[in-house]
Amino acid sequence: MKEIVLDTETTGISIKEGHRIVEIGCIELDDLVPVNKFHTYLNPERKVSEKAFEVHGYSDEFLSKQKKFSEIVNDFLNFIEGKSLIIHNAEFDIAHLNNELSLIGESKISNKIIDTLELARSKFPGSSSSLDALCKRYRIDNSRRVQHTALIDCDLLAKVYINLIDQKEPTLNFKNEQSSELNKLNSEISYYKKIITPSKDEVSKHKEYLKNYLKKNYY
Repeated sequence: MKEIVLDTETTGISIKEGHRIVEIGCIELDDLVPVNKFHTYLNPERKVSEKAFEVHGYSDEFLSKQKKFSEIVNDFLNFIEGKSLIIHNAEFDIAHLNNELSLIGESKISNKIIDTLELARSKFPGSSSSLDALCKRYRIDNSRRVQHTALIDCDLLAKVYINLIDQKEPTLNFKNEQSSELNKLNSEISYYKKIITPSKDEVSKHKEYLKNYLKKNYY
């Protein structure tokens, strides 16, 4: 089953105030294993609000050199076509994406939406359901999240999602081993430590060591 973990960053919160998307990040999961990604910065054709800049740190100068949404829309829609979208606080991201699509005369997103915020609130009523709080609950390292960036948030959300639906976290063997981008993503995402089983000889030596240690120190 293929799903897309998706996150956006914007110039501000309110669409009514003309705020636009400045970054889209997506990680494709195939049976919960990351296999591909889509990422782009965008020229929002307006200034970034001070509060938004504090969140993601993308300056007007940097964004003015990026592509416009109309230039990447086909690649984006092809990437998410026919796949469920996993989003934290989906109402916000979908509203902004639909606004961008509306501005260029495209139809709204019709994909199935899985809102991890709703999943978390249902599973842990009364508890904080922010991405940081869920990372803490599931002991997911979010130390790289100094500022909110779409791909880092997608990486963290993929791990949170796997825990929210009570699935075991899979080994990450990317299907396209030749892709440097995927290999880079693979190296950035680590779900668990490898378990090494000792040999019979190692177990025997360990028991002998303990026996001698106890004899020396306690007898």
